[in-house]
Amino acid sequence: MPALIPTLQHGDISIRPIRLRDARQLERELLDNRSWLRPWEATSPGRSVPFDARAGIRSLQQNARAGLGLPFIIDYDGELAGQLNVSSVTYGSLGSATIGYWVSERFAGKNVTPTAVALATDYCFTQLGLHRMEICIRPENGPSLRVVEKLGFRYEGLRRRYIHIDRDWRDHFTFALVAEEVREGVLSRWLGGRVPAGVGVASEADRIAAAQPLRTEP
Repeated sequence: MPALIPTLQHGDISIRPIRLRDARQLERELLDNRSWLRPWEATSPGRSVPFDARAGIRSLQQNARAGLGLPFIIDYDGELAGQLNVSSVTYGSLGSATIGYWVSERFAGKNVTPTAVALATDYCFTQLGLHRMEICIRPENGPSLRVVEKLGFRYEGLRRRYIHIDRDWRDHFTFALVAEEVREGVLSRWLGGRVPAGVGVASEADRIAAAQPLRTEP
C-alpha cells in the first residue's frame, strides 16, 4: 500500500517528499559534488548510464506509489542539502526497509545526515509499523560510518562484494535497528546521549577482512 510521504523536521534540518521541480537543483548539487560523492554512488556493471535527474525522480515516485519506498529531499535551513531514500519496503512478516542517503560536502559536519536518518527511521517505526531498518556502508566511507555509530545502528556483519559502486563490486558493512531497541525513538535517544557505546562499530575481524581482497577461484 502506498504510504504518505511526510515532511519531518528537527531544528534547521528537515526531510520532505522529492518533487520534479527539484531536478535542476539536484543536478547542480550532484555535479558540484562529483569528487565527494563518486566513491559511494551505485553503478551498473558493464555499462554507463547517463544521469537524468527528472527520470530518476519519476522512478522514485513510481516506486513510492507502489508502496516500496519513501524518497526524501534533505533540506538544511530551507536549502537543498541532499537526498534520503527509504527503499525495499516490505510489510507483513518481514516488516523491513533499507536507508540510503547522500549530503553535499558543504553540509558535512552539521549533523544533517544523522538527523535525517533518525527522522526517517522514527517515522518508519512509529507510523508505518515497520520492524527493522537497515543501512549498508562501504568500509572506506568514514563519514557514513560515523552516522550509524552516532545513532547506535547495531553492527550485523560484512557482506563481500555486495553492491556495484564506482566501477566494481564493493564490500559493505551492514547495520540495523529493530523497533524494540529504540522505543523512545532514534532521534530522542541520540540527542539524549543514551546510545550504547560501541554497538555501531564494525568488528575488528571484519575490518581486517574487508581490507583484504576476496579469494576467488582461478
